[in-house]
Amino acid sequence: QVQLVESGGGLVQPGGSLRLFCAASGSIFRINDMGWYRQAPGKERELVARITSGGSTGYVDSVKGRFTISRDNAKNTVYLQMNSLKPEDAAVYYCNTVPIIQTISWGQGTQVTVSS
Repeated sequence: QVQLVESGGGLVQPGGSLRLFCAASGSIFRINDMGWYRQAPGKERELVARITSGGSTGYVDSVKGRFTISRDNAKNTVYLQMNSLKPEDAAVYYCNTVPIIQTISWGQGTQVTVSS
């Protein structure tokens, strides 16, 4: 069974940076596009960044130029470098396949708090 484990979140001031990590058991990275999703209180979960198995990337407009997604297939790890963080970036961040594969459970996520 594939497991996804996110880490790297925390409390940061506006304008600060964080680097998120997603480690997966199994070999899903090698054959699937992967993405970082986030869910803020009272809002639906949204896909903010995606990366294909070949390394092409895409971002939602609100994070373009500030977030960078990358992957290391040998380490089964996906990263999200977040710079110039804003209070509206605060959310629980999750990684998963793109599109979602129903048989893969969501991880616990990692909390990002942006506050002065």
